[in-house]
Amino acid sequence: MSWILCLLSTLILDGNLLVSSVQTQEKLLLKEAYEDKVYASWLGQCVGNIYGLPHENKYIDQPGQETFPYGYGPMLENLRQCNGAFSDDDTDLEYMDLAAMEKYGPEPSYEQMAGMWTHHIKTYIWIANRAALALMNFGYTPPVTGYSTLNPHWFQIDPQLVNEIWAVTAPGMVPYATGKSAWGASITNSGWGIEPTMHYGAMYAAAFFESDVRKLIDLGVAALPEGCRYAETVRKVESIYDQYPNDWRKGREEMARVFYHEEPVPTRTIWNANLNGACGILALLYGQGDFQKTLDYACAIGFDADNQAATLCGLLGVAKGTAAIPHDLLYPIPELGWKEPFNDFYKNRTREDLPDASLKDLARRTVLMGEKVMFSHGGALVQTPQGKTYRINSSAEYIAPLEIPSQPLPVLEVGKPVSFEIAHSGGIQPQKWALYTGIIPDGLRIVDGRLEGTPKKACVRPVEIALSDGSMTARRTLRLLVRTPNLAPTAEKVLARVEKNDLKKAAENTSRSLASYMAESVEAIRDGKLVGEGSCFNSYWNGPSGKDYFGYEWKEPQKIGLLGYHTGMMDGDAGWFRDLGVEYLNDQGQWKAVDELIIEPPLVEGPEPENKPHWVEYLLHFKGVSARGIRIIGEPMGHGDGEGRRSWISITELSVHGPIELGR
Repeated sequence: MSWILCLLSTLILDGNLLVSSVQTQEKLLLKEAYEDKVYASWLGQCVGNIYGLPHENKYIDQPGQETFPYGYGPMLENLRQCNGAFSDDDTDLEYMDLAAMEKYGPEPSYEQMAGMWTHHIKTYIWIANRAALALMNFGYTPPVTGYSTLNPHWFQIDPQLVNEIWAVTAPGMVPYATGKSAWGASITNSGWGIEPTMHYGAMYAAAFFESDVRKLIDLGVAALPEGCRYAETVRKVESIYDQYPNDWRKGREEMARVFYHEEPVPTRTIWNANLNGACGILALLYGQGDFQKTLDYACAIGFDADNQAATLCGLLGVAKGTAAIPHDLLYPIPELGWKEPFNDFYKNRTREDLPDASLKDLARRTVLMGEKVMFSHGGALVQTPQGKTYRINSSAEYIAPLEIPSQPLPVLEVGKPVSFEIAHSGGIQPQKWALYTGIIPDGLRIVDGRLEGTPKKACVRPVEIALSDGSMTARRTLRLLVRTPNLAPTAEKVLARVEKNDLKKAAENTSRSLASYMAESVEAIRDGKLVGEGSCFNSYWNGPSGKDYFGYEWKEPQKIGLLGYHTGMMDGDAGWFRDLGVEYLNDQGQWKAVDELIIEPPLVEGPEPENKPHWVEYLLHFKGVSARGIRIIGEPMGHGDGEGRRSWISITELSVHGPIELGR
């Protein structure tokens, strides 16, 4: 048997049974060691997350003071109240991911993950994660929820703090862990925004067999795509450390200069994935494998510090086991008399419909999922002289489920050529597309996953398409809506409560990274530009509260029955309509509400930002009218409800079309 051949080259490294064979690409890991390392990853992430919370986003222009160790500080009271550890965004999504693996198997689909997100996440979610959740609540599924054309936070830190579990359940399986981490990161991010997550995934998987942090960093870089941005970032951080090995403050200053102050404005935020990844590498290097030192450096180096602290402590937990975690970090309140680390208790305070848990049980359940991953990719549990041992196929690769996500479709207009690539993910090559049911609108065709042609007639046609790779088949119904030509460009006048913005002042109302999207004139709502620089008009209003509106007026009456309202940039708790209606200008010059209004999909009312997506289109159908003017109108959601309230609507486009029968 191949595993017997592997035993001939057995090595003992840091107390872990490690076996390597060039011929078989197999590794052996004692079951007892794996269980300890998985438990240590949960403990380490809880330590780092809770310890780091007081330092989150606190040190930007300057690092924290070198008053090490920092200790838990104000978080001690939270630990006391919970009588154990508690959830935060560095561990709670992984808790949810574990539940997803238990429900659907160790390799869930994006569709299944979207269901988990919309069911279990109602609040306590931010930036890229929040934008992705809002898109899921709108009806889209990953990976389009991470696309830069839909998620303006595609480059932020979010995925690198919530995806460690995909690698913890793939010990030694570096290619698999890297690919699965990229898959997980793509739920919320894209482009170079997923690369630090891939690096962490590779390091976590490698850490089951390697404890030297410099070697782990290099193994992670080797797993990244050639020429990618983050590989260059890691090499630069290593060179900074080598230049200032005994001066972490100087190293931090240089790192911040390169990756924060010199970052292009559109992506220059304190939550930038590349920047915070650089912070993590720097802390890992200065910590030199020591748990406490790495933890304090992760906090002191700053930016979104609790995330680096959690991920690095989890990594060192995997590399060195539970014995490496200082006792006082696991038992920080002696008078409570805990018998187990964190009283063996994990208080879920952030995720809906998931119970509190035992940390030991979370580790046990994670090990079971790890076994499923190992065994389904050529691994096995065998008996060796040292005890029960996992035989691991370290060269296994991750093949994501083949899927056609629910996704935005192109704006189809009569007489307007279109060439649109239908989003899909996973599977293996070659892949074959087919029309499964339905009739494509006249003038259009689907060729190799592209919708092409020039529509000839306004209509609504649902079609079901299929994609197969020989072993898996994915299907998706696309509702193809062909509209009459857009009347907005022909209007004599654009109607709006606010027609121009002072961009300098407007930038003060939003984050620096998003300011570049803003347009000065309301004319932007009919320029055809849906995303990018200058695409978004925000109707900043300093007057008394009241309804906001956008629309058009023509010299001659127009036949109208459909509007396309494209949302702009949601900003915290503002940017959307509290309610929404459509009015037309009648023959007497009065604004009247249209009849039989249908908003598709329904507009979600209320203040919750988790269901207010960026850059999506709402279709407003109504009984056709002949009118010289048309507008959407509603109460804007704003910051606060009292004096000084700032409110606005963020919009990228408002198109106007003739009536379309929805049943056809």
